[in-house]
This record gives sequence, structure tokens and C-alpha cells, in this order.
Amino acid sequence: MTEEKTDLRILRTRRLIMDAFISLSEKKEFSDIRITDITEEAMINRATFYYHYEDKYDLLEKVLSEVLLFNLDKKALNQMTWGNQAVIQLFTAVADFQNTLSSRCHQGYEETIARIIREHLSVIIYPLLQKDTPAKEEDILRKMAAILSWTIYGASVEWKKSTLSPEGFIKPLLPFILHRLDS
Repeated sequence: MTEEKTDLRILRTRRLIMDAFISLSEKKEFSDIRITDITEEAMINRATFYYHYEDKYDLLEKVLSEVLLFNLDKKALNQMTWGNQAVIQLFTAVADFQNTLSSRCHQGYEETIARIIREHLSVIIYPLLQKDTPAKEEDILRKMAAILSWTIYGASVEWKKSTLSPEGFIKPLLPFILHRLDS
């Protein structure tokens, strides 16, 4: 059986579009970026843009997701269960992501960024919780993952106001984040 590979031209075009969007986001508010701006910056036509993305919100989500996922060590996370190391790694990745965006983040996308971070965290946390507490009902684990994703995201927002390293900020909070998950 052969593995299906994405055509290099498709990958290159997506990269061009993402790079154009990132470049524009450094100069303009998200609400002011038009598809025409992106296509001109990427030197592609509108049909090409719409072949790859539904709209600029889809593009924003894909760009932010890629940046966030780049910061995560997925192999290490797959081997972990929910606990200190998982929280530290997730928080550090989100803090790094927040740092990366601080120069690019303009008003208009904070809520979208927050939603994307929380959704990705929830998807990552759920299997960690499953490994850690397999007897819990799926619905309960999904709710716990959602709550924990909000917790980690909220902590990252507070961390941005501090002078501590991500690890220095989160370590004292671990007992509160991990408290009573097994009850």
C-alpha cells in the first residue's frame, strides 16, 4: 500500500498564502484584510485561494493552528498521561505561541485566537485524561478537557503580564490545576 502524499505545489501554494497573510497581519487589523489583499501579496488568483481555504477565517484558523502545533512536542505528549509534565509542556507551548503572536496580534483576533488555543488544548488534553482516568465517562472527560483548556489559556493570558518564565509561572499553580481530578 502506498502512502498518499500531498503534492509539493499544493504545499508551496498554501505556504505562499499563509506567508502573505502573516505579512499582512503585521501591517493591518484582521478585519481590514481582504481576500484581494492576500491574493495580491501571494501573487495568486482568487480561485486558487478558495481552492485551499473557505475564507479568511479558515485561513486564520489554519495559520494559528500551525503556529500552535509547531510549539508542541506531539510525540512526547502522546507518551504522557495527564500530570505535571503534560501541563508544563502545554502551558509552555501556549506561552511561546502567545509570545510569537504578541507582535502580530491586533484587535479583532483575540477571541479567535483564544478559541483556537482552547479547542486545540481540549483535543490534546482529552486523550491524556483518558489514559490517566480510563474509568471516567467520555462526557465527563470531554468537559474536564474543556475546563482545563480554559484554565491553561487563562493562565497564559496572566503570564503575559508577568516577568516570569513560562515554567516559573506555571509550576506553583500545578497543585491547583491538577487538584481533585481523580475524585
